[in-house]
Amino acid sequence: MLLSSEDNRYLRSGRRTKVAGSAAMLGLGAAAALHVVWVFSPWPFDNVADFTRTIAGVPETEAPSAAATASVATALGAATYLVAAQAGLAPRLLSTRLGRLATATVAGVLLTRGGAGLVSSGFAGESTTFTRMDLALYSPLCLSLGALAAYVAKNKEPRP
Repeated sequence: MLLSSEDNRYLRSGRRTKVAGSAAMLGLGAAAALHVVWVFSPWPFDNVADFTRTIAGVPETEAPSAAATASVATALGAATYLVAAQAGLAPRLLSTRLGRLATATVAGVLLTRGGAGLVSSGFAGESTTFTRMDLALYSPLCLSLGALAAYVAKNKEPRP
């Protein structure tokens, strides 16, 4: 069976959407899993003081609560599902339009966090472990995941 050039374009676009969705799903899922671990443990650090200074940029006395960390894990888990569903990698629970809007919202939040992190850490008066990690890892990761989510939100879901 021969496919029209429009069908071929659609298939290529669908494959790229699945690849972008898979990459975003893996990154968001890993971040969600890390936050679940952090509810119970400062892993991979030996103590809470090193953990909060590196991961949150605050002293141990201002460490995020377990409930706050669990909330972030839940939000990241939901974002993982939304991107996966929009990319056709998980069953849809939302309408196409609402799923696209939700995925675009995930992208917007991640892109905002990534951009704000680069600006705030880049212009911080003092270089700390957190600002160095934010510039080297946290913000670029948010920007990358946000760009992948935006791509998934923008493109049509692949045909089954």
